[in-house]
Amino acid sequence: MKEFSKEDLLNLEQLCRIKCTQEEEEKLLKNLKSIFEYMKQIDEVTLDGVLGKHNLLESTSNRMYEDQVEETIEREELLQNAPSQVGGMVRIPPVIEY
Repeated sequence: MKEFSKEDLLNLEQLCRIKCTQEEEEKLLKNLKSIFEYMKQIDEVTLDGVLGKHNLLESTSNRMYEDQVEETIEREELLQNAPSQVGGMVRIPPVIEY
């Protein structure tokens, strides 16, 4: 991996359509170089014998339970507890504004 250079930074500025002051360029170049140095360290890690994971959730246990029929609340009782109702349904405030 090559080192991040001043030319790379100027190219990045052009691609991102930003303009940095000399001070900002120096600070950004220093920060990006340290990030690339860290990435070089990560490249040195050997992963021989480590199996890849295609799904990070494989290790978590997604348990599926059987549906259980339980007593439900009657519509009238439910609507009595609703702050607002219209046409036998619970009325909620609009979520999307036009």
